[in-house]
Amino acid sequence: MNKSELVAAVAAKAEMSKVAAAKAVDAVFASIEEAVKAGENVQLIGFGSFVVKNVPAREGINPATRQKIQIPAKKAVKFKAGAKLAL
Repeated sequence: MNKSELVAAVAAKAEMSKVAAAKAVDAVFASIEEAVKAGENVQLIGFGSFVVKNVPAREGINPATRQKIQIPAKKAVKFKAGAKLAL
C-alpha cells in the first residue's frame, strides 16, 4: 500500500473526501515526524511505537578500499509493532 492507496482507504472508511483524508493523513505523519525529531517516543496503543535510539560510534570497513573507517554515533528511529499489528 502506498500513500495514495492509504488516503483512499481512509476516505472510504471515514466516509470523507479524498482531499480531507489526504489532509488528515499528512497531519498524522507530520505530528509523528515532529515528535520524533524532538526526541520524543510516540506510542500508538495497539498499533505500535516509534522509539528514538542512540546508535554508538563504531568502526567499519570501506568495501571499495578495504580501509577501516570510523562511523559516527547517531540517533535512529526504531518501530516496534503493537499487539494488534504483530503477525
